[in-house]
Formats: sequence, C-alpha cells, structure tokens
Amino acid sequence: MSSRTYHVITYGCQMNVHDSERIAGLLEEAGLRRAQEPAEPVLGAGADVVVFNTCAVRENADNRLYGNLGHMAAIKARHPGMQIAVGGCMAQKDRDVILRKAPWVDVVFGTHNVGSLPTLLERARVEEAAQVEVVEALQTFPSNLPSRRESPYSAWVSVSVGCNNTCTFCIVPQLRGKETDRRPGDILAEVRMLVDQGVQEITLLGQNVNAYGVEFGDRQAFAKLLRACGQVEGLERVRFTSPHPKDFTDDVIAAMAETPNVMPQLHMPLQSGSDAVLKAMRRSYRRKRFLGILERVREAMPHAAITTDIIVGFPGETDEDFEATMDVVREARFSAAYTFQYSKRPGTPAAEMQNQVAHETVQERYERLVELVGRIAWEENRRFEGQEIEVMFALGEGRKDSETNRMSGRARDNRLVHVAVGEEPSDRPRPGDIAYATITHAAPHHLNSDAPLRGLRRTRGGDAWEAANTDVPEPKGVPLGMPNLRRP
Repeated sequence: MSSRTYHVITYGCQMNVHDSERIAGLLEEAGLRRAQEPAEPVLGAGADVVVFNTCAVRENADNRLYGNLGHMAAIKARHPGMQIAVGGCMAQKDRDVILRKAPWVDVVFGTHNVGSLPTLLERARVEEAAQVEVVEALQTFPSNLPSRRESPYSAWVSVSVGCNNTCTFCIVPQLRGKETDRRPGDILAEVRMLVDQGVQEITLLGQNVNAYGVEFGDRQAFAKLLRACGQVEGLERVRFTSPHPKDFTDDVIAAMAETPNVMPQLHMPLQSGSDAVLKAMRRSYRRKRFLGILERVREAMPHAAITTDIIVGFPGETDEDFEATMDVVREARFSAAYTFQYSKRPGTPAAEMQNQVAHETVQERYERLVELVGRIAWEENRRFEGQEIEVMFALGEGRKDSETNRMSGRARDNRLVHVAVGEEPSDRPRPGDIAYATITHAAPHHLNSDAPLRGLRRTRGGDAWEAANTDVPEPKGVPLGMPNLRRP
C-alpha cells in the first residue's frame, strides 16, 4: 500500500463537509492514508496531498483560501513531492484564476466531478503539470462515491444537489447547478446501510431540502421520506437542512410531529424581516408567511428549537428595513441565528445593485442584531434549567473540560450540552451513547449539567465508535479515526 498521506481542509456548509468525506473516501480507495499528526494541523503541512474543499458564499472565503494557499507555497517548497488540490464552489467559480494567483497548485476540480480527483492527482504527478478539470454538469451523484466518514454513529445523507432558486445574493445555483434529486429507494437504501454500520443519527442534506421531489413530480416526497425514515429500525435521530420557506408545507410539519425519530429542530432561513428587502433578494415569501410557518411548527411541536440565517446590510436596506428584521427576531425567538454581513459576490444581481450600504452602518446593525439574538437565545436556554433532557454524546462538539471532567453532546432539539461525567468507566458515556442530563445552568449558546447522569444507555453507535478507536476490528465500511462533528 502507498505510504502517501492526505489531509482535507473544508470550508463552508454541511454539503461541503459531506463532499469532503467523499474526497477522503476516494483518496483512501486510491491507496492514500489519512495524515494523523500533520506538522502544521491548520494547513495539513505534514501530508503528501492537501485538498482544499472550498466555499464561495461569502467574500471572506476567497480571502481565506488565497491566504492559506500563499502559506502553502513555502510549505510545499520544503516538502518535495507534495501536491495541492483545490475543489468545491470556489474552484467551480474561479477555475484558471486559482492557478494564476497560486501557480504551485497541482489540481483544480469542480463541484460536479469530485470523483475525478485521484485521476487528476496522478496525471499531475506523471506529467509534472497542473491539471484543471471543471465540468458544468453532475457526473455522478456524490453518494455513489466511496466515503470516509468522520463519525461512526452520525452521518450525512444527501437527498439532492443543486438549487432552482434565483436569490439575488447567492451564487450557489451557478456553481452547483439545477436541483437533481435522488430516488427515494436509493436514499433509504443508504440510510439502512449506514444503520447497519452503527449509525444512529442521520442528517438529510439538500441545498433546498424540502423542495425534494420536484425533479420527479412529487410535491409530498420530502414528507414521505421523513416518514419512511421513521420506519428504519435502529435509526434514533433524523435531522435535515436546509429548507426554504417558500417550499415548506404543512405535510412536512405533520411528518415531523408524527415521526418519533425526526427531531424537534428546524433551521428556517429568514435572511431579512423586511418585505421590501425580501423582494429585492428574490425570496418568494414575505414576513407574514415566515412567521406563520413558525407558528404552525410550534403548534405541532411546542418544544421545537428553531434556528435561522440572517443577512445584514443587503443593498438598499434602510433603518426601517433593519428594524423590521429586529422585530421578526423578537417575535420568532430563535434558539440561535447565523448572522452575516452582506458581501458582494461577483456574478450575482445584488453585486450590481445601487445603494450598497456603508460598512460602518452594516457593522453597527450587525452588532445590535448579534446582541439581540444572543439575549433571546439565553432567555430561551434558561427555560431548561432544572429540566431533564436526553443527550447523545459526541466528540468534536464544543468544549471538553478535562479539569471538570465534562463531555459534550446534543439534545434532541440540537442544543449543545456540556455534561459533568463520573470518574468510573461505567459512568462515562462513549461518543454515540445516550443518557438523561438535568440542566443546572444555561449560557447563551449551550446548556450545562453538573447533576449525575440518569439512564445511561450504551448504544450501537457507541459500540461503533469504540470499535473504530481501539484494536477491535472495525465494522465493515466504518473508517478508523476520531469523529469530528463540527458545524461549518
């Protein structure tokens, strides 16, 4: 077997994290092994092949990539034979620009031809010349590629790629293409295979996940898929991201409420609370419809945690528009919000709009929004103090405080929970295990439990993690390595 090693650096959304698992699987199938202890972990400097899987949604993603590629020039000079590859949305967008700015890059590949990476790396090595291959149409659905999953007990399952929306601020449809849906039978077959390997939590992924079925003409396909996941024995938790308010229908709400293993969690992007700004963004819903969805979700699932995305400073946003967003935040009472300052993306209609908002104004609004979101999230978290909640433990989730003997995990509604655990091995959950924790203290972005755990259940997912991190033979298809369940 080759002694060459690889390191994958991922920027961006859950779809990119999922793609990076496929990239890792392809490289391992080609004989490479994962670099366990890179000399410079941030850039994977100890690896023979370093792959940047990029995002193009925010302007700082460009700056971050090119800054890191600049650092890689010196690292590569000290490491004969090292190869650098750039893939993902930035590669799809910039193509030859990457080689012009960083001629030491060996391979540039797009979002539609991830499966070509091993061939391109070998060709670049043999020909001693950079290879650029960026195709316009999907060659094979990513889920058909081999995978090196980060977690033995939790997995991403892609239901679609691409997006049919035309939001004026978003470049994703240009880079990922029109929506392409997998057949329900293929998705469920993958889910069952994963469960057989020890996975007990899946997250269904799509650029617009609840539009699933548009390609084969079934408007209720996503709700049916959720209910079908409820019939998979051994599957304990089902999540999905990200839906779009325009496609979010009551049959999905009913499926969530009536399917026990679908978690009471919803990420529903708002973007703006101003109808005028929503219209300029070409978001085909308005404030009233958005709040109506949240009301119906909470009627069906009173304890659901709802998170969102909000953009501050979209072109033409007035003080009144921003205050409308603040009003929606107060009414919606999100458990968390991913807030962004608008940045121009070349090739999008919004980049050419007049009335770009001054940076100082955007910064002031952003700070006010972050303060409000944090205050409401803290108030919502305080409601859990004294309550007992179910926690599934995980590595890579938040802090692990060795001095106070804490482990971290996720509640059913996806809140992050830090739990004090016992000294005895029998009292310590493994990643993937499930127990009940009483919340003793709430912070704005997490919950704490210093009370003894109750009902610790050693799960198949915990067994899979233990097998993957000891000398016990690993379950077929589950790779060795420590899981990392970060959110991008």
